[in-house]
Amino acid sequence: MIENRSRERRRSRLRRGVQEELIKYFCAGATARAAAEVSGVNRNTAILFYHKLREVIFEALAAEAPELLAGEIEVDESYFGGHRKGKRGRGAAGKVPVFGLLKRQGKVYVAIIANARSDTLIPIIKEKIRPDSVVYTDAFGSYDVLDVSEFHHMRINHSKLFADQRNHINGIENFWNQAKRHLRSYNGIPRQHFHLFIKECEWRFNYRPIGRMQATLMGWWFK
Repeated sequence: MIENRSRERRRSRLRRGVQEELIKYFCAGATARAAAEVSGVNRNTAILFYHKLREVIFEALAAEAPELLAGEIEVDESYFGGHRKGKRGRGAAGKVPVFGLLKRQGKVYVAIIANARSDTLIPIIKEKIRPDSVVYTDAFGSYDVLDVSEFHHMRINHSKLFADQRNHINGIENFWNQAKRHLRSYNGIPRQHFHLFIKECEWRFNYRPIGRMQATLMGWWFK
């Protein structure tokens, strides 16, 4: 399937130079509309091109060899969606819940989840984190089972303080802030495509800086 899509991309009516230019704007964080204006292509053409880039990123990340996170790992959930009245954070209506795992000084992994219950989060932790690793969480009850697991569980109570020396989840919270800041520029994301956008944010974090992102995406796109 990936090979067939690659052949379809190579049959694009856009000149290769234009495709490369759009990839560079994408990596730099420019919106499709802004890239269209600068590169001189139709706005809808740029929007479709960006969508296909996200599909390539999603497929490439899914095809990567499984890699267990090890060492010091921060985990947390966050909720994505438009601004609305009512409850925010855990339990907010109409939001998309996303679970994140971040290795300090390393990579991040994100997954859209149905809910933030223990029986949803713990299997992901066990699948993605090497046993005996130090797992940092906040005081959310869904993480209680980690106290009697193969992991070394450290928790920070945010009602009292946000960091206690190395005991914090500032890294994953900074990632959430970066992701939400990037996604806000799109003024609304169709729910059926959100999985592409959130994995794009994972890719941007793991493959930074921009030069590496460009080289990687060029390789995937023109494969």
